[in-house]
Amino acid sequence: MTELVDAPADVKAIRHWIGGKETPGGSGRSGAVYNPATGVQSGSVDFASVEEIDAAVQAAKAAAPSWRALSLSRRAELFFSIRQLFHEHHKDLARLLTLEHGKVLSDAMGEVARGLEVIEFCCGIPTLLKGGFSEQASTGIDVYSIRQPLGVVAGITPFNFPAMVPMWMWAPALACGNTFVLKPSEKDPSASMLTAELLAEAGVPAGVFNVVHGDKVAVDALIEHPDVSALSFVGSTPIAKYVYENATARGKRCQALGGAKNHMIVLPDADIDMAADAAVSAAYGSAGERCMAVSMVVAVAGVGDKLVAAIQDRIPKVKIGNGLDESSEMGPLVTREHRDKVASYVERAPGEGATVVVDGRASCPDGDGFFLGPSLIDDITPGMDNYRDEIFGPVLGVTRVETYDEAVKLINDNPYGNGTAIFTRDGGVARQFQFDVQAGMVGINVPIPVPVAYYSFGGWKASLFGDRHIYGPEGIDFYTRTKVVTSRWPDPATSKVDLGFPQTR
Repeated sequence: MTELVDAPADVKAIRHWIGGKETPGGSGRSGAVYNPATGVQSGSVDFASVEEIDAAVQAAKAAAPSWRALSLSRRAELFFSIRQLFHEHHKDLARLLTLEHGKVLSDAMGEVARGLEVIEFCCGIPTLLKGGFSEQASTGIDVYSIRQPLGVVAGITPFNFPAMVPMWMWAPALACGNTFVLKPSEKDPSASMLTAELLAEAGVPAGVFNVVHGDKVAVDALIEHPDVSALSFVGSTPIAKYVYENATARGKRCQALGGAKNHMIVLPDADIDMAADAAVSAAYGSAGERCMAVSMVVAVAGVGDKLVAAIQDRIPKVKIGNGLDESSEMGPLVTREHRDKVASYVERAPGEGATVVVDGRASCPDGDGFFLGPSLIDDITPGMDNYRDEIFGPVLGVTRVETYDEAVKLINDNPYGNGTAIFTRDGGVARQFQFDVQAGMVGINVPIPVPVAYYSFGGWKASLFGDRHIYGPEGIDFYTRTKVVTSRWPDPATSKVDLGFPQTR
């Protein structure tokens, strides 16, 4: 992590948002924010101290009683206002994503749209929080359940979806009556600050939503804080495991979503053009920096040569450039260091025995931006780094097997289980695949099977630590706890209160 003492005078200062207002950092530590398309520093983000994390948590704690007491009808009304404001500022949020993450505007607009779906889902919170009721469970006794919020909850979010993933967390958390502290990625923090401003404009009370920036100091302070009841995290598997183990050791609820190595099986009967189009969009969209990206194509039987040729033919047509240029289809990677790390996998591939079909290092635009073109690597086997590691960039690998069973075994043997896909015209095989495969999200002729907002998002195995997926029904479960009430009232026939009607049994 690069820390700056004195940032250039012309860069934007990015502060915290605590207790309903922008709050300058006092730790003396900060991080550089870059425009990945130019390589130029555009911002300096304050890094929070332990004391500043505590200030945000205390603001959330102070706001919690009145926020929890707000009626469901008023909270739903407020969420309709939130949804309208975010819709009106859709382009403003998307532009911030392009400027700090680098993704092209079309990807950025899509990101905000998917986040908006979760806000829209939360507009139905009165229905989502309904409990159950059993009359006369025993003579004169009724039993019912109610859902109640946890209190102060926190979210730690990644650089690759700086608007959408926070929406996956704060929207259901607030709708359920919790207050929230967000620690976004320090690489692209401005979308979170605009989020805070829009929530305040919509009428969310001060302290209900807070933003603190930083590094491991901030993460550990949230994990360790006694007033934080639950943590949601999305990031790499090693950090997800660290967050989960340390949070749960302190008695907190935790959902920690980790990394992925998503396989796309292509069977001999598949529509090759459809599969090739899907592989290109799923592998190289958003420069491959997404946990649902397809990173491995599994070519079954004799389909490999035709499929690789079709993908190779499409790669030169992917226009790489500044995300603000509407003609660009793929932007830069988020940092220079990450770009160089991704490129190293292409460089090492021949030494491992793989075949570099397309070398993305040869198609980078001129300039100082953090660009890397799409790469295609064939003949990858499970023992290679290109197979084992989550590369998180525009590198698509191809491995070849002879049978459907071998293809499924590759997926099921992989430590990750986030998402997977199969391309086939055979409905029976597709149904068998969804039964056989060990992954949390499955696409059938759909390369990136991200669930709609009224389902839930999450993987299996090392892609998720915890027992609840994010957003959707499981998100409501995560941000509430159930209370069961057993009640008995005096028999009206023996009551001394005049009820105004005959007291019969």
